[in-house]
Amino acid sequence: MLRLAKHLADLGVCSRREAEMFIAKGWISVDGIVVNEQGTKVQPTCDIALNPRASEYLSQLQTVLLHKPIGYVSGQAEKGYQPAASLIRKSNLCRDSDQAGRRPPNWPLKSLAPAGRLDIDSSGLLVLTQDGRTARKLIGADSDIEKEYLVRTDRPVSCELIRQLQHGLILDNVALKRATVERLDQNFIRMVLREGRKRQIRRMFDAVGLKVISLKRVRIGNVVLGALPLGKWRLLRPDEDF
Repeated sequence: MLRLAKHLADLGVCSRREAEMFIAKGWISVDGIVVNEQGTKVQPTCDIALNPRASEYLSQLQTVLLHKPIGYVSGQAEKGYQPAASLIRKSNLCRDSDQAGRRPPNWPLKSLAPAGRLDIDSSGLLVLTQDGRTARKLIGADSDIEKEYLVRTDRPVSCELIRQLQHGLILDNVALKRATVERLDQNFIRMVLREGRKRQIRRMFDAVGLKVISLKRVRIGNVVLGALPLGKWRLLRPDEDF
């Protein structure tokens, strides 16, 4: 027997928090019976149906792609620094051809949470979302979505250092997953990770005796930063998925 809220989250229907809200509102039925008691347990093979109001709620959730500048923190504000979410305002909306005529519903966008970190001294693609399904996909314990970075170092990166960065490093007494590391120039590196530990890339380069001069994230899964200007944001399009 499985807890209904967790089961729905594991199935990718909604987040556990959203499932608990739907249960409280009586918006979920199991085998044709409305469930409104938290902690209800169900069989894995049960037939679960969402009330149309729950489906409508989920359809309105938005995910934002931001080109975060250096100097903004990903999450809560810190002394002297603003959170990246403070850039999600009308004046910073990227009004390119893909976004023409589109306007986020229920402006202003509320309850946007960062789905992953990007250090204060790094720039690039940052995802903020209202959707628990998206957050789970990107930062859940079992997430292995690729994240691609461009890294510039203080000196040339040898082939031996490339091999060390690719596999074999240990942080916090835990072996890192294998990374893709490609040299684009003597001290300019393309790097793809399937994990996201705190300041991981900078710590990896420190471990091999190199200093990171600049760090920019350019892709998360199938979604790329592209030509999104620095400090601007746009909505995730219906045809995009991580």
